[in-house]
Amino acid sequence: MTHLCFTPFCRRQLTTAARLFLFSVVLFSCSPQQAGPAETLNDGRVMPSTPFAVVLGIAQDAGYPQAGCRKACCRNAWQVPSLRRMVACLAVVDPETGEAWMIDATPDFKDQLYRLEHILPGEPVSLAGIFLTHAHIGHYTGLMHLGREAMGTKEMPVYAMPRMHYFLENNGPWSQLVTLKNIEIHPLHADSAIVLNERLRIVPVPVPHRDEFSETVGYKIEGPGKTLLYIPDIDKWNLWKRDILAAVKEVDYALLDGSFFKNGEIPGRDMSEIPHPFIVESMGIFGSLPGLEKAKVHFIHFNHTNPVLLENSEAQKNVVGKGFGIAEEGEKFYL
Repeated sequence: MTHLCFTPFCRRQLTTAARLFLFSVVLFSCSPQQAGPAETLNDGRVMPSTPFAVVLGIAQDAGYPQAGCRKACCRNAWQVPSLRRMVACLAVVDPETGEAWMIDATPDFKDQLYRLEHILPGEPVSLAGIFLTHAHIGHYTGLMHLGREAMGTKEMPVYAMPRMHYFLENNGPWSQLVTLKNIEIHPLHADSAIVLNERLRIVPVPVPHRDEFSETVGYKIEGPGKTLLYIPDIDKWNLWKRDILAAVKEVDYALLDGSFFKNGEIPGRDMSEIPHPFIVESMGIFGSLPGLEKAKVHFIHFNHTNPVLLENSEAQKNVVGKGFGIAEEGEKFYL
């Protein structure tokens, strides 16, 4: 389940309660579950050959800081640009072919695409397609950058479930992308694998969520050696027809909905109206897992009010101290 992360956030984790788990981190690093062989280029840079998933954003649909927020949760991020975080997005990259696939087209699409195109040394990575999870603003509105006012792409493959497919074809401005053939919608079917290439497959996994305009899916990404489960949005784990503990055990990595840390996080708001699993709830459910299984879990999709976004917060220390991960932009999970 080894993943690589060299961001300042990950280094900070090792300076807090994560020291308690340093032995397990070393164990992972020394295990045979490493990134595969790498090629050294003429200029000395290292080109990985193993496919990987890379985190391009970790925030809830509105990003961090959030528009109009002047409260303590966002104040420092407005003043210090390095603290800002883009909307939750994952990409799958195959270094051998130079192809990449994004999961969701977020409001931060242009910045995330730039980072993705330059994720490898040498030639830019080519975007081969976009997989959508559902029709909430942080997950599909970046498609606007594919239109004639911007990139003007030609038949960019966009993979969507039936209701999502219908939504795009029958509502402007998205329908214009279809009419002008900026995008070509490829239908998805629940639990049916799409073969990306000879080394990679992706499987849509239906989950319960607020499905006003479309159904909602997560994705199971299958590489040549490892698998990753990505569920950025779900209502509550007990509403899912599947056993989340079994799902975690079946994969090597699990990037899961961590929108809110605990109930009451948004004063004056009935949080039952936005029924994501609180991180404290999830940690209670996953608490029965052995240490190596817990380490698979990385929370993602954080609301701007979530204290795990704050450096050295007690919430952040709590999560890491209990053996779980907090996803960070730039983090790679080798498949």
